[in-house]
Amino acid sequence: MHLESVIEVAAPWERVFALAADIERWAERLPHYRWVRIIERNGRRTVAEMAARRGRIPVRWRTVQEVRPAERRILFTHTGGPTRGMAVEWFFEPHPGGVRVGIRHDLRWPPPLSWIAEWIVGRFFIAHVAGKTLRRVKALAEAGGEG
Repeated sequence: MHLESVIEVAAPWERVFALAADIERWAERLPHYRWVRIIERNGRRTVAEMAARRGRIPVRWRTVQEVRPAERRILFTHTGGPTRGMAVEWFFEPHPGGVRVGIRHDLRWPPPLSWIAEWIVGRFFIAHVAGKTLRRVKALAEAGGEG
């Protein structure tokens, strides 16, 4: 399964990057997130447990985040939960007037589980949560605040 969600943001890429990288504050900034618990920090690497909602359905996972500002990327590797093994990449492409921000999700499950990964995990859960996340980060960044 490969999904890519993209949004245009009329704000400096550095502001958008800072909002996206600060996962410790996601639950207070992103209404669909229930909580984020930081387990360990080591330089630009953070281990966290995260929980969100897809409508009324709660979802939860463990992840390792690696922040790479020089590359304009934030990487996540899911290490626990139903999306264990999934690679997630936030990318930031500045242009005059703003930045194109995207989230790529890659999850490889063998057939016949690949259908479940694509349609249920990917399109129903991940695409929904990623879209809400991008729209909220856009709103915060364009408002000029931290949320």
